[in-house]
Amino acid sequence: MAPIDLNGYDLAELKGLFFDIEQEIKRRARDERDRARDRIHALAADAGIPLDALVKTAVPRYRNPADSDQTWTGRGRQPRWIAEALASGRSLDDFKI
Repeated sequence: MAPIDLNGYDLAELKGLFFDIEQEIKRRARDERDRARDRIHALAADAGIPLDALVKTAVPRYRNPADSDQTWTGRGRQPRWIAEALASGRSLDDFKI
């Protein structure tokens, strides 16, 4: 691909171009993800396998005693209530379900 000469653009025009490019990248990524999801659904249906049988769901291992609706599987980023409790000296064992 040939380089694009951006010298004729002022800063505002470049920022507008950048915004448009970011939006297009996001749209194309979303479209690819949706097409992949559709292919996976079709493959599962053709095989007669329920989609939920292919996806493992993580079981919560920790619960916030102050709000029982707040749980955490122990995977991924720690929720704020866990991070704050650990910073104040509590242990993960204090929150085990």
